[in-house]
Amino acid sequence: MAYDRKAQCAGKHHPILLPSRSPELNPVENVWQYLRANWLSNRVFETYDDIIDAACDAWRRLIAQPQTITSIGMRDWAHIGQTS
Repeated sequence: MAYDRKAQCAGKHHPILLPSRSPELNPVENVWQYLRANWLSNRVFETYDDIIDAACDAWRRLIAQPQTITSIGMRDWAHIGQTS
């Protein structure tokens, strides 16, 4: 759930309900999409532990790139009308 910044500045909180089934608006989904696209796709894993190891390795690679994490969450179209 997002909040209206103008209302928040006025001391009021008005939820902005996001549409269901819209993963492009969910930052967690964007992170998983990035991990799959860059480090987890087109691979076959022999065991469950291999899957866990690959996911952990991908996560470690991602957290070593804070600028990438920031860019994943920033979508120009999602900030239209927002001021800093």
